[in-house]
Amino acid sequence: MKISKKDVEHVASLARLQFSEEETALFTHQLNSILEYFEKLQNVDTTDVAPSFHAVDVRNAFRDDIPGDSLPVQESLKNAPEPVQSFFKVPKIIEV
Repeated sequence: MKISKKDVEHVASLARLQFSEEETALFTHQLNSILEYFEKLQNVDTTDVAPSFHAVDVRNAFRDDIPGDSLPVQESLKNAPEPVQSFFKVPKIIEV
């Protein structure tokens, strides 16, 4: 499958990007090079290769989730610049 200049322009339009003629030609060439490489990979014999999700065997490195006692409210708020009752007061960042 070949990527045409028109395909690149269409995708750029969908992404609301504007490219010069040189950039469009460059991206067309680069995308076609990538697709050529994937075509080569299609021809590799993988019949005896087990599927994998990572190149390296990755294990979960997290600790067990063991519930414990939490800090008392006053201890949690002791370094807060402006606590309000039992809450942290923070600046408003979203205007409604």
